[in-house]
Amino acid sequence: MAEELHAPMLPWLHKTPLHYSLFWRPQFIRGHDWPSIRRGRQVYTEVFAPCHSLDMLSFRHLQEFMTIEEVKELASEYDVAAEPDNEGIVNERSAVLLDKLPKPYKNEQEAKFSNGGAAPPDLSLITKGRDGGENYIYHLLTSYGRDVPEGIVKPGETLAWNPYFSGCWIGMPKPLSEEMVEYEDGTPASVAQMSKDVCCFLAWCGEPWMDERKYTFIKVFTTFCVVWPFSYYWFRTRFNLVKFRRIRLSRHGKL
Repeated sequence: MAEELHAPMLPWLHKTPLHYSLFWRPQFIRGHDWPSIRRGRQVYTEVFAPCHSLDMLSFRHLQEFMTIEEVKELASEYDVAAEPDNEGIVNERSAVLLDKLPKPYKNEQEAKFSNGGAAPPDLSLITKGRDGGENYIYHLLTSYGRDVPEGIVKPGETLAWNPYFSGCWIGMPKPLSEEMVEYEDGTPASVAQMSKDVCCFLAWCGEPWMDERKYTFIKVFTTFCVVWPFSYYWFRTRFNLVKFRRIRLSRHGKL
């Protein structure tokens, strides 16, 4: 069996330590690449949603990079199970903001049956659960179609060669092709662009609070830098006088 390649590091915008463009563009103070995340959501919905689920996401979470009207319109396109009526019959209703994103399959057995015995993994935490994270997913999506090295026999007709997948043979066929998605902002939909966008979207799915975490660190660190000099001055000039004072008693036990 061939040994897979290790995905090299890529310069992701959200992976920079702080990523603060405050000095030249205050409106882009956050760390996530929001236009890319918005495009990545479109790629996921049109390409990957028929097979892969996002169990930990609800429609309301999409308000981070979409307007509430857009999210409501997106949710109305799906039907979910409603509460049982008085007769115990479960009907369907249009999804609302509090509903979770719909799953492509009813259960794991159906997912396995529809995919040759292997259920497609959930993508909610895929960037956290795979070695290499976004780098691994990007190189996996852009490495289809490479020539199989000599001396390696294809183990099955439905498998595709991908040097970044474990074992180098993957059951998922090539998911992306040139211009298969029409971006709403007019960005050219190359394989590399779609791979980058869906990776940014999945990175946000795995840690949607990352911007708030970075912003909180900046506030705490700035407060520390302001308070520390005054605390140090008080410690050296006031607290030490009390801490290291010496009380001497006379021979008769009096001060």
